[in-house]
Amino acid sequence: MSIAPPPLAPPDPPEVPDGIEVRRVPPWKPWWSVLGLVAGLGGALAGGLVIYVIATIAGASLDNPPASVNISATFLQDVAFIAAAVGFASMVARPRPWHFGLRETPLWPAVGYVVGGYVAFIAFAGAWSAILNLHEKDDVVKQLGADNSSAALIAIAFLVCVVAPIAEEFFFRGFFFSALRNWRGLWPAAVITGLVFGGIHVGSAPIGFLVPLAFFGFVLCLIYDRTRSLYPCMALHCINNSIAFGAGEKWGWQIPVVLVCALAIIAATMVAVQRTWGRSGVLHGRAVA
Repeated sequence: MSIAPPPLAPPDPPEVPDGIEVRRVPPWKPWWSVLGLVAGLGGALAGGLVIYVIATIAGASLDNPPASVNISATFLQDVAFIAAAVGFASMVARPRPWHFGLRETPLWPAVGYVVGGYVAFIAFAGAWSAILNLHEKDDVVKQLGADNSSAALIAIAFLVCVVAPIAEEFFFRGFFFSALRNWRGLWPAAVITGLVFGGIHVGSAPIGFLVPLAFFGFVLCLIYDRTRSLYPCMALHCINNSIAFGAGEKWGWQIPVVLVCALAIIAATMVAVQRTWGRSGVLHGRAVA
C-alpha cells in the first residue's frame, strides 16, 4: 500500500498588477497599528535597558554614557519597529515585500512626487518657523554624545541617513499607515500617521519642530499612496535627514557626498532584502515575531 504525499502549501498569491485599483496589502486590523507602535516602543525600551545595564556593568556612567551606548540603543529602536510590523503582519498572511511597499515604481513620476513633497515640507517648515520665531537647531550628534569622535560621527550619520529612513518608512508608511488606510481610507490615515510620526520624535527633535515633522509624515503618506512604493518615501526621508544632519554639522561639500552614499546604501540594501526575502521567505511566521 502506498502512502500519498502530503499536499503542498498553496503558493503565495501574485502581486496585483498595475492598473487594477485593489488595495495592495492584506486586511491588517487598524488597531494593530497602535499595538505595533506599542510593541515597537516596548521592544526598543527593553533592548535599550539591556544595553545600558551591560554598559553600567562595564563601568560606563549613565549620567554621561558613551556614544556607542546611545547609538546602539537607537539602532535597536529601529530594529524593534521593523520586527513589530512584520510580527503583526504575520497574523493575517505570510508577509511579502510588496505588502510593505517594497516594490518598483515608475522613476520620473516618483522623482516628481519627491521633489514636490520636499518643496511643500520646506515651505511649511519655513513658514512655521517664521510665525513662531523658532531658532532652535536639531543637534543629534550632541544628543548621542559623539563629541569629536570621527568613528561616532560616521556611525551617527549612517544611523540618521540610512537606518532611520529604512526603518521608519517600513513601519510608519509600510505598516502603520496601511493598516489605518484599511479602516477609514487615505486622508484620516495620513493625518493620524503624520501626527504619530511627529510625536515619536519628541525626544530627539526640538519641540517647536514636531508640527513640521508631523506635516512631513503626512506628505510621505501621500507620496506612498500615489506611488504605491516605499522607495520614494525612503529617498525623501534620506534627503531630508542628510541635509539636516549636514547643516547641523555646518558642512558644505560633505552634504551631497553623504547624501549620495546614503541613497546608494539604501538602494543596495533594498535590492538585497527583496532578493533574500522573496527567495527564502525567512521574514515570516513566528520566528520573526
